[in-house]
Amino acid sequence: MNNPQYPTARKAGLVVQEVPDEVLVYDLDTNKAHCLNKTAAAVWRFCDGKTSVPEIAQFLSSESGTNVDSDLVWLAIDQLNESSLLEVQVEPKFQGQSRREAIRKIGIASMIALPIVASLVAPKSAMASASCNCQGDAGTNNSLVCTTNPVGCPPHCNLAGICSSTPN
Repeated sequence: MNNPQYPTARKAGLVVQEVPDEVLVYDLDTNKAHCLNKTAAAVWRFCDGKTSVPEIAQFLSSESGTNVDSDLVWLAIDQLNESSLLEVQVEPKFQGQSRREAIRKIGIASMIALPIVASLVAPKSAMASASCNCQGDAGTNNSLVCTTNPVGCPPHCNLAGICSSTPN
């Protein structure tokens, strides 16, 4: 269903780890890690393609014991959308407004935590294992010998301790 009123959380290409009050999501396609706070995680869980935005707000209201406005759900959906955590991209509800303006519209008096999706780019595995433990004398070829050779790391290190396939 492509109706933005019934958002669907993306499941393919993600590694999901639930921790107390947060959900950590690693996107295998983009090498980005996302941390969803309790509110954003709850909205993401309810994004099943069958539950409307007002219904999600109702569920959050019953879970939290406070009135949750649909705009709060839309703020979370906008962030999930921005982080590519929805199956189908939806038109942002607060397009053209800053987050601060959107939060002001929702109301600071909300007793439920504002949804937050924090993201960071993870280094690719090749970049993560690119350093060597080098020792010895630079010698005539300005190359050091790797004392510990990570998997896939060539046998030589340059003077900066970066693996290379040939002495430099």
